[in-house]
Formats: sequence, structure tokens, C-alpha cells
Amino acid sequence: MQSPRTLIPEWASVDAVMLAWPHATTDWAPWLEEARQTYLDVIAAVNRYHAGVILLCAPDDVEDVKSRLSANASVLIVPARYNDTWMRDYGFLTCGSPDSDDTVCTPVEFSFNGWGQKFDASEDNQANQRYLAGMCQSPLISSPVVAEGGALEIDAQGRLLSTASCLLNPKRNNGMSLEDYEITFKEMLGCREVIVFQHGHLEGDDTDGHIDTLVRFTPNKGLVIQAADNRPQDSHYDGLSALCEECHTRLPDHQQFRLPLPDMKNDNGERLPASYANFLICNRAVLVPIYGQPEDDEAIEIIKNAYPDHIVEPIDCSVLVRQFGSLHCISMQVPVNTLKHEIINTLKKGVSIYATNHA
Repeated sequence: MQSPRTLIPEWASVDAVMLAWPHATTDWAPWLEEARQTYLDVIAAVNRYHAGVILLCAPDDVEDVKSRLSANASVLIVPARYNDTWMRDYGFLTCGSPDSDDTVCTPVEFSFNGWGQKFDASEDNQANQRYLAGMCQSPLISSPVVAEGGALEIDAQGRLLSTASCLLNPKRNNGMSLEDYEITFKEMLGCREVIVFQHGHLEGDDTDGHIDTLVRFTPNKGLVIQAADNRPQDSHYDGLSALCEECHTRLPDHQQFRLPLPDMKNDNGERLPASYANFLICNRAVLVPIYGQPEDDEAIEIIKNAYPDHIVEPIDCSVLVRQFGSLHCISMQVPVNTLKHEIINTLKKGVSIYATNHA
């Protein structure tokens, strides 16, 4: 059965973006100050494009965070317990009515188990119910199925994209078939079609091939694809080229905007999953991760062509990719008509602290 509500595309207007501040017991510890500066850059950019920030924050860090923000920053600090900062994968998704812009939107969550039990996510999996659901006008709808926001990409026609390598990891939902997932996504997210790609993966990616590192929709029947045309000798070339061909087969009427592939390694010589497709759309702006690589400028120009009606702003995310993620991974947008009016009003008043019983 298809849900009457539909997952809202990222280019819809948003009131806020959810983030989780890096704290000393997260894996950011070796680069904590550098990571925090990147978060401050993201917060400032989100505010510039007329959205507030809902910021989960370890209780011991609240006063320090306040001191780093300008008093008029649109930030609601939420004292909270969480394992790590990948808000895209445990923050709630938002569904609305495809036939009305005024309908109150519904927060929806799946279970999160650390990308197939790779990492402890017991605190992250409770973040919506502990801290975030109470901010919304509609009750949170929960599914026991394990799925992450970064694994799902949708357009305004209800086409949902994902990858087989992610969905079929047996430690997510052992025994679930792609047909089972299609039924679940139609019931929970109201999508009309589910397209699951068989190709594409970046080395160093803990998520088993999240779609938000590989293929993103544009509002104008376009696909932004993390390709490797610039590196024909690269180990990624065959898989990403097969993904481009698969995109053409499944979505032949969509224009492709193929991004160049950077070659980044950490101090141990491990390839880092640096993807320019891991951008965040925020109210007529596209915040694009860059990595201090020769391919940065070309990637920015391609995304400008893909989103001609948006401002494209680069943000240095070279520290984020050291933890094998990037800009989209750390963020989750909240569309208009989702949050309670008092939350919106609080965001407009500058930096505030949200009272919670679960910190």
C-alpha cells in the first residue's frame, strides 16, 4: 500500500538543518578543533540561506558552543547524548502531501544500527524520540526496518534511488529482499517507484555505497553522478562508469552531470571516499564539499550547471572525509511546515538552548 505522504525532495524550502556537534568521545577526537571549525562554517552558510540550525550538543560542550556562535546566529542547541555526528543517517526524514504545500509534514524514522553493526549506534538510534520528535507538529512515525537517510534519494515525481550493496547487507535486515524494501519504502515514504542500482562504490565508504555519495537528482530531470571519467586508470573507473550506464538505462530522459573523482588518501595510505555528490541543498543554495584537490573547481562548475537556479557555495570538507564522510552525511534538512511554531520562533531569536529531560 502506498502512503498518502511522500518523502520531500531536498530542494523544497526548509526551516532548519539538523547537525550534531563533534564532541571529544566521537571519532573526531584527533581533529576535533578542525572539525568544529568546519561545523561553524556549515552553520554560518545554512543561516545565510535563511534556515536555522538544530544542533545536538553534548551537555558539557553547551557553553563552549555558545561562545563560538554570534549571538544573532539562528541556532537551537539541544543538550543530548549521541554516539557520533552523522545526522543524515539517524535524523528523521520528512514526508508531506504531494498535492499541497500547506499540509503539516510528518517526521519518519527507520532504525539505525551503525551501518550494519559496524559501530555502536545505540544512542544515535534514540535521538529522534528523545530530542527531535517533540519539536514537530505531527507525531513521529517509526519503522523497525534498518535504513539510513543517506541511502535514499527522491525526486518530485516520487522516484526513490538506492543501492543494492547497501540494502542487501545482511547485518541491516537479514533476509529482506529488494522487493521487501520496495514495499516498505512505498508504505513509509510514499514513493511511486524504487530504483536500486547494482553498481558504484567508493573505497573507504563505511556505508556500503550510500546513494548520496553517488547519484543525486536535480529539479530539472538531471542526475549529478560521482563519476571517474578523469581517472580511467583508477580502481573506481569501471564501477562508476557502469553506474553511469545504469543511470542512463533506468532514467534515459535525465541529463547526466558527471563529477570528477579526486584521489585522497589518509596518513595510513587508505583511500578516502571523497565525493563531490555529497552536497546539501538549502533554500536555493547548494553547499558543495571541496577537499583542497585539483578537481574542486571543475566540480563546482558542474554543479552550477546542474542547478542553474541555485547559488553554489563551496565549503572545505577535507577534515570530514578523514572520518570517511562529508557535508551531506553530517546534515539533515527539515522542510517547512514540519516544526512547531514555537520552535521556529525560537530559532529566529538567536542562539537558544532547548530544554530536554534526556540530556
